[in-house]
Amino acid sequence: MFDKLEDLIIRFEEVLSELGEPDVANDQERFRKLMKEQNDLAPIVEAYKSYKNAKKTIEDSLSMLEEESDEEMREMLKEELSSAKEEVEALEHRLKILLLPKDPNDEKNVIVEIRAGAGGDEAALFAADVFRMYSHYAEANRWKIDTMNSNENGLGGFKEIVFMINGQGAYSKLKYESGVHRVQRIPVTESGGRIHTSTVTVAIMPEAEEVDVELDMNDCKFDVFRASGNGGQCVNTTDSAVRLTHIPTGIVISCQDEKSQLKNKDKALKVLRSRLYEMELEKKHDAEAEARKSQVGTGDRSEKIRTYNFPQGRVTDHRIKLTLHRLDSILDGDIQEIIDSLIAADQAAKLANMNQ
Repeated sequence: MFDKLEDLIIRFEEVLSELGEPDVANDQERFRKLMKEQNDLAPIVEAYKSYKNAKKTIEDSLSMLEEESDEEMREMLKEELSSAKEEVEALEHRLKILLLPKDPNDEKNVIVEIRAGAGGDEAALFAADVFRMYSHYAEANRWKIDTMNSNENGLGGFKEIVFMINGQGAYSKLKYESGVHRVQRIPVTESGGRIHTSTVTVAIMPEAEEVDVELDMNDCKFDVFRASGNGGQCVNTTDSAVRLTHIPTGIVISCQDEKSQLKNKDKALKVLRSRLYEMELEKKHDAEAEARKSQVGTGDRSEKIRTYNFPQGRVTDHRIKLTLHRLDSILDGDIQEIIDSLIAADQAAKLANMNQ
């Protein structure tokens, strides 16, 4: 590990030197890559330098303890030594995490699909709650939301809603949200006061660029139709909605949220690319069985990952056995604690897998 860290320090200095060259800004592609590499290496280099400083403090404290006879000074040196040892241990753990292989999709935007599952109208209403939760979380991170397609149930719920979240690092934080979200509560339509259990399915996909997926437009069939539901004065007056069918896979995507047929077509293609990209990722994950074991549920749409229990005001993430008794704030978008816990669990699983 330490040989690799020394190599990274050398590379970091080389990157800084290249960025200091007078003509580097003339080549925007090279400049962008160097800046990204600098940003990726900086936290590792900073942590390693702190680690080496702490190790030096340990050596100096031990050396001085051998020579020091004053009891008060010896106590101060022992405290310094103990503090430095704790710092070394913490920095060693941090460096191991920083050196874990990076997910190449972590910095990408995400496409989110929320679909009502078991529970009829109540599931659709909860789908709207989940959409609001992610919307508020995106706002807190200053990310932009762009709705691709939505299918309302007439009661303020969604049978389905597909949207993009544009923001740096969106996938790195939201990738653990894929799976079945279960709600337990008394529906507004329930006169007897009985608690019902309903589900929604969430799929989180990294936005795929054209270079990520080879898409033959001859495999794509487009149909146009009139948009329905909310959407302004152009609804039901022009054939602006688009239905895209990918013939080889049978994937069907509808987009009707834009007034422009061209914009709806573009959004449908974005969703298709991301779905095809996700299918390729799943194939890769299945082929790499050990890597799949180290993941904390980042792709299986059938996995029940979380329960939102209204009578008890609690949210439980079943993958990491985490229960929080603040359901209201979580549904208002305060999900960072859950996400941080999932990231920590994923890192711990990967470290354990590396040490086997």
